[in-house]
Amino acid sequence: MNPPANGVTPAQAGAQGARSAEAQALDSRLRGNDVIVGLMPGDMTGIGPEITAKLLAGGRLRDVARIVVIGDARVFALGCREAGVQPPWRACASVEAIDWSRDEIPVLDLGNTDPATLPRRENSAESGRLCGETLLHMTRLAQEGRLDAVSFAPLSKAALHAGGWNYPDEHQMFAAWNAHEGFFGEMNVIEQFSTFRVTSHVALRKALDLITPERIAAAVRLADATLRARGLARPRIGVAALNPHCGEGGLFGDEEIRLIAPAVRGLAEEGIAVSGPVSSDAIFLKALKGEYDGVVMMYHDHGQIATKLLGFHKGVTVTAGLRTIYTTPAHGTAFDIVGQGKADTGALEQAVRIAARMAAARRAHA
Repeated sequence: MNPPANGVTPAQAGAQGARSAEAQALDSRLRGNDVIVGLMPGDMTGIGPEITAKLLAGGRLRDVARIVVIGDARVFALGCREAGVQPPWRACASVEAIDWSRDEIPVLDLGNTDPATLPRRENSAESGRLCGETLLHMTRLAQEGRLDAVSFAPLSKAALHAGGWNYPDEHQMFAAWNAHEGFFGEMNVIEQFSTFRVTSHVALRKALDLITPERIAAAVRLADATLRARGLARPRIGVAALNPHCGEGGLFGDEEIRLIAPAVRGLAEEGIAVSGPVSSDAIFLKALKGEYDGVVMMYHDHGQIATKLLGFHKGVTVTAGLRTIYTTPAHGTAFDIVGQGKADTGALEQAVRIAARMAAARRAHA
């Protein structure tokens, strides 16, 4: 049989079509709701302000949620200039002061970031400090019930850390702010499937010691709960092997036999639709064909390579398991194209859509 001209098999096309229909149904149910999503323009030294302004000026999210830009109004104005757009917007002092009937973009002006005093197209400790300050303010608004979700354009982990927010990544920072106890993790979402991790931002040598049946079970349960929160009634989850070819029956590594398989069996007995371990060089092909809604991998690059290859401009990162919903594009600050009009808004749009869906589902469940 000749390969399809577009590289997609009928089975893949059918699975992707079903996912698209499901996403459209979720968006349809969201229309007209009062879910409020706070959107931070990200690190102002990168493309964040530009893609924020371009996305909101396009109006594609008007029926998805009530969106309020949170940060400094001068940064949003900068984004409008760099995007070449002039949407109607209005600065406001609080979420409660917003008149949602007006056809304009509300900007909760914190007055904390003067673009004239900061560099562009490079990491800035001061900009990183202000990003953290703004995200903390948004987290408090969410904890007070004034926001239903927090979404943000790309930021720089290096700048955040240099600015005094001394956490390995923003997910650890968010967990601390939410006083979270227990397992949580990063979910990466592309159109075809989502990925979750047993270990994340640690050295590979350390990651191997952290892979235990307990962490595997926690990651799968988190995947199941988070995918349900996105609207999937019974998500299908595949668990990746650690060693090449699943260790070939213990020939080169027995973690599949000792750790992964027993954990998967126990989770299946709980009623979770989970299978594995599946060799990591095959599991993403299966997910691409529509066999899995989510893939749980053992360490960071297991799945990041696959998701960025398949959906770099549409991928979304979700901090899963916390009481506050956080979403952001999976790509970075793109210093090399700042102000050139090349930046793509696709991933930021998906981040806001996912935040709105999760917030609406959580509210409906409550």
